[in-house]
Amino acid sequence: MITELGHFALILAFMIAIVQMVIPMIGAQKRWSGWMAVAEPAAQAQFLFTAFAFGALMWAFVTSDFSVRLVTLNSHSAKPMLYKISGTWGNHEGSMLLWVLIVSLFGAAASLGGAGLPPTLKARVLAVQAAIGVAFFAFILFTSNPFVRLINPPFDGQDLNPLLQDPGLAFHPPFLYLGYVGLSMAFSFAVAALIEGRVDAAWGRWVRPWTLAAWIFLTIGIALGSWWAYYELGWGGFWFWDPVENASFMPWLLSAALLHSAIVVEKRESLKSWTILLAILAFGFSLIGTFIVRSGLLTSVHAFANDPERGVVILFILALFTGGALTLFALRAQSMEAKGVFSMVSRESALVANNLFLAVSCFVVFVGTLWPVVAEMLFDRKLSVGAPFFNAAFPPFMVALGIIMPIGAMLPWKRARIGRTLWSLRYAGGLALALAGLVWSLQSDKSLLGPIGVLLGTWIVFGAAMDLWSRIGHVGRLHRLWRLPRADWGKSVAHAGLGVTLFAIAGLTAWEQEDIRIAQIDAPFQVGAYQLVLTGVTEGRGPNYFTTQGVVEVFHEGRAVATLTPEKRIYPVAQMPTTEAAIDYRFTRDLYVVIGDAQEGGGYTVRTYIKPFANWIWGGCLLMAFGGLLSLTDRRFRVAAGARKTPVTGVPAE
Repeated sequence: MITELGHFALILAFMIAIVQMVIPMIGAQKRWSGWMAVAEPAAQAQFLFTAFAFGALMWAFVTSDFSVRLVTLNSHSAKPMLYKISGTWGNHEGSMLLWVLIVSLFGAAASLGGAGLPPTLKARVLAVQAAIGVAFFAFILFTSNPFVRLINPPFDGQDLNPLLQDPGLAFHPPFLYLGYVGLSMAFSFAVAALIEGRVDAAWGRWVRPWTLAAWIFLTIGIALGSWWAYYELGWGGFWFWDPVENASFMPWLLSAALLHSAIVVEKRESLKSWTILLAILAFGFSLIGTFIVRSGLLTSVHAFANDPERGVVILFILALFTGGALTLFALRAQSMEAKGVFSMVSRESALVANNLFLAVSCFVVFVGTLWPVVAEMLFDRKLSVGAPFFNAAFPPFMVALGIIMPIGAMLPWKRARIGRTLWSLRYAGGLALALAGLVWSLQSDKSLLGPIGVLLGTWIVFGAAMDLWSRIGHVGRLHRLWRLPRADWGKSVAHAGLGVTLFAIAGLTAWEQEDIRIAQIDAPFQVGAYQLVLTGVTEGRGPNYFTTQGVVEVFHEGRAVATLTPEKRIYPVAQMPTTEAAIDYRFTRDLYVVIGDAQEGGGYTVRTYIKPFANWIWGGCLLMAFGGLLSLTDRRFRVAAGARKTPVTGVPAE
């Protein structure tokens, strides 16, 4: 019964979304206040009905209702409760229901928190947001209904993909979707502004919090996915340039560019057309990611579905919204005249350079991801574009971005003197050069990667600190630091987080040690500065799997420092093995051990990695997200837009 009610609620949400898409848009065009007012209750009702539908599907998973086809295909009665819950979105149909839930959530949030918006703009924003919901409601109801019943339900289910039965992957999709779908709000603001034919400083101020929230969620989601790949897949890496990894990374790059260009719109009323274009493209790349994951176009361990027919429908939605918005952009671009002028040396110019580096790096990732498909379609050649291409083509843009970041953050608006800013950063630059030189002299292989990572990380982190220091005026008045706006703190913390992450990636890549061998029981072996002993291997079982678990004792200079228990698991229902790495986490390094199969001559295959600064990668990501959150809590985001509100008088509909 609850399942049928959930299905009915989804249909009602679809119908409400249609009303929200049409009535407020007409009302805004005619200036009918009553019709425009329909948008707010419709957005809230749409969210409530969608939330009920999602809750009904989750209830079916929690109670193991195998009369629901989706539960049968993606759950099992012996599965732990956390993974029964995450099974709700660990599949194509459930993940699409989560998608529309978040679309409606952002629409409801805009209806409740958009008191400072002009009525016509607010009505159009909510109407465009509803249009996105309509497309995906229709996609779910007509091609991917999660509430389909089975006539003859089985006794038990087929289980969730074992790779997804992990805490990291339980929370990774919701955060990623909050970021993906959160960019729909920036898209809705952009299209609404194009329809109105007006983009001004107030518009830039309104769109920034939504973009910032989406960027924060994307940062957390990508970090969770990277961490999961690191400890769960057993291959020892944190990023593989997998097509689905790239599908989430491209919107992150564009949303970061959008955040910075919106600042220029708000402060200087420049870059209007470019900012609108970024808002369209950022959400467009979110739709591209949805298409990649579900169409079967590209193979990935993260893919939800391999269904070209449903992929065509998503491709049509992508073409409809992105193509329609770009067409509207072409028609309206001439009305978005920039007012602010600035010199070549200014904060505006630095932000333009920031945008160019981010946009070009996104284009590099896009080409590398889709080129194998293009080559096969056009040239009948099967190509593989992997990590070597991305590692050669992508980092130069990040290095250039890192170099200009501290400088651009401290340049004045409109016109600046580069010498004065560089002098303010002299201590950060000197420290960065000194540390890079020290690392170069100490390392044995004389690789440039490690020193460059130290140079760049130190430059960005201490450049962010110098930016804060320069804002307190007199050196002795440290108490003024705590009175700085949260947005200033947030910017510096987020920039420092990027510096930490770049340093950690370079350090891990340059100084990682790897050892692969057949380890005999109780026979010690050396890896770097550590001595390891495989003391035993046992067989066991978990809630829904069988396990082969090794016990590895780790010694450093004759002293025991850790006992690690790597595993190989077999999930009998899915007939799928997984590797569970054992990791000794320390502040400056991880010791990473993976056990393999038993060998005919005795012993087991054991892979060991020493990974310097691995945890700093995700620590830097958390710093970036925390910096974004600090900025988001700045009260200027809540009150400034309202202060710029332009009253619009409406006439009642006849």
